[in-house]
Amino acid sequence: MLQQHKDMIQMNKEGWNKVAGQFFEGSFERLSYGTYAPSEEELNLLGTVADCAILEVGCGSGHTLEYLAKRGARELCGVDLSGAQIETARQVVSKLDTPVVLVEAPMEEMSELPENYFDKAVSIYALGWTVDLPRTLSHVHRSLKPGGIFVFSWEHPVHSVVEYSDEVLKFRRSYVSESFERHEAWRGTPIVMHNRKVSTFINALIGAGFVIDAVIEESEVDEGDTVNPAKWYSGAKARIIPSTLIIKCHKSRVEGEAS
Repeated sequence: MLQQHKDMIQMNKEGWNKVAGQFFEGSFERLSYGTYAPSEEELNLLGTVADCAILEVGCGSGHTLEYLAKRGARELCGVDLSGAQIETARQVVSKLDTPVVLVEAPMEEMSELPENYFDKAVSIYALGWTVDLPRTLSHVHRSLKPGGIFVFSWEHPVHSVVEYSDEVLKFRRSYVSESFERHEAWRGTPIVMHNRKVSTFINALIGAGFVIDAVIEESEVDEGDTVNPAKWYSGAKARIIPSTLIIKCHKSRVEGEAS
């Protein structure tokens, strides 16, 4: 892996270890794909998870793993860059009857995952952090059984380029220009974000061998939503552009499958 990528991964690891406590919340009652996004209960993208072996890429505080366990998953594996997140996840899953393996590692370095093993994989607001999207997706694809489902969500790339300023929404940078973007004070700590177009995610999935099943860009905004439009996520913004991108795909059952 390029030294530049290693440096960015290390910066993000240190950043997440510092801010992880701001994300230690969740519930196994509902699986949210993101702010203003439809939930798994509405979309049913994962389908039945009972008796399934499931991988979560970017497991964070472990609440998605808890959700899957409560719905009968046979075994679970969570991977996360942050040791602080892994420690919280370990506490969350410690009371579960379902076997859970937690791995502290960058998603770009998941080569130790078993091959053709998991029935399903999920990643919620984590995949976009990768510094090497094709490499990360190749690990997920290799670890899934033929026919295995992969569902991920990420902040919609269009949402990321628009901000509320002077009482109007304005483009803060080019959507078509893909690059790394260093933020010196993201939640009080420096990190690196990665700008990618929707087509980049789709083409990388295809390149890794996945078959695309669904692309979801809908937002759900309550009529009485009064969130300050100047906040990064707001109903005013979500009514105009989607806040979240959700993609469902699967690993081909037979070589060369196109649909």
